[in-house]
Amino acid sequence: MAKTIVVKQVGSPIRRPAKQRQTLIGLGLNKMHKTRELEDTPSIRGMVNSIPHLVEIVEERDA
Repeated sequence: MAKTIVVKQVGSPIRRPAKQRQTLIGLGLNKMHKTRELEDTPSIRGMVNSIPHLVEIVEERDA
């Protein structure tokens, strides 16, 4: 059973560095208030932790 997290975009990528915009795209987020359910891996957690001002973890699930 893989754990998953639900990530929601809460900040706009406008006037942000290109690296932060690319991180959002890598997470599958591109519009405000969009959510994605992603596998809870160290790489995904690292991406979320690198842009905490743009995303929030809404829910953690045990699948």
